Amino acid sequence: MRFIDLPLHTGHAPPWLFKRMVKLAECIVGIVIEEFGESELLNRLSDPIFFQAFSNVLGFDWNSSGSTTVLTAVLKEVLNSKDYGVKVAGGKGSNALKTPEEIRNLAEKVDADAEELVRISRLAAKLDNVALQDGYDLYHHAIFFTKKRWCVVQQGMNTQLKLARRYHLNSLEDQNIISQRIENEVLNLVSDKSEGCRKVILDVVRDGDFKRFRAFLPKRVDWKALEVAYNLQPENFEELLLVRGIGKRTVRALALISELIYNTPYDKTDPAKFCFALGGKDGVPYPVDVKTYDEVIEFLKSVLSQRRLDEFRTIYKRLAQVQASLRSGSPL
Repeated sequence: MRFIDLPLHTGHAPPWLFKRMVKLAECIVGIVIEEFGESELLNRLSDPIFFQAFSNVLGFDWNSSGSTTVLTAVLKEVLNSKDYGVKVAGGKGSNALKTPEEIRNLAEKVDADAEELVRISRLAAKLDNVALQDGYDLYHHAIFFTKKRWCVVQQGMNTQLKLARRYHLNSLEDQNIISQRIENEVLNLVSDKSEGCRKVILDVVRDGDFKRFRAFLPKRVDWKALEVAYNLQPENFEELLLVRGIGKRTVRALALISELIYNTPYDKTDPAKFCFALGGKDGVPYPVDVKTYDEVIEFLKSVLSQRRLDEFRTIYKRLAQVQASLRSGSPL
């Protein structure tokens, strides 16, 4: 799982810019697939730095939360309208709710298992919104997939901080986290350090022990969902998360039972490993992983060099600006 934080901005990409982004993205995506394969495209999209750089070179604001939603919409337009073996389902707001339906419509085009992808999509949303409670509520969800591979790109918002956090997950179970802001305390049941807590939670549900603590827990816990889970007897934590009605408050209550009653705490550290941003609008730069970003830029340059077309000159110029900004520590 990978993360990146971005300032929360409102508004939409103007039609003229969106049209241009689609045209340029179509060229870049086509070359990546032709030269490196569909799996490499998924690998790159699951990398938050590449995802951000891709948005930058297409001309979108480097530090806008809209870079996630707009780039996803651009890639959806490109990949779903062509005969590629990579498809995209989901998007922002109401489009995220259409993900299962879109998966079922698109999966047959690449001979993928639609129901398994629907399950993965639901689980990914539960992982980043319920198992990890970091103060950011999901409002964007998209899944990119081929016949055998997938990656999920999600985004949550923290309206108080006016920040958006992007989450990247993929079928290789790669977990690496990049965040502009590290929260002081979160509920992190995704962490390896929470393995014991996850086991206790599962046991409490399967054994029906949660009924004994009803008087001590918040009234807003979904007790009906817990009863359903008890009757279903989930075999693992993932199956528990997929039970409808098992949400944030219910999982937090179960985690508190694990910690306070069974002395098995959960991990409270934010899974962000280091800070990343290109700089602030106030001119104050944040720490940045320049080496990794340089590698991404060089990859994009190598892609573009496969086609010596005049229309790519502006992208080269944009790449040079991004790279120069990183090296100098000044914002774009």
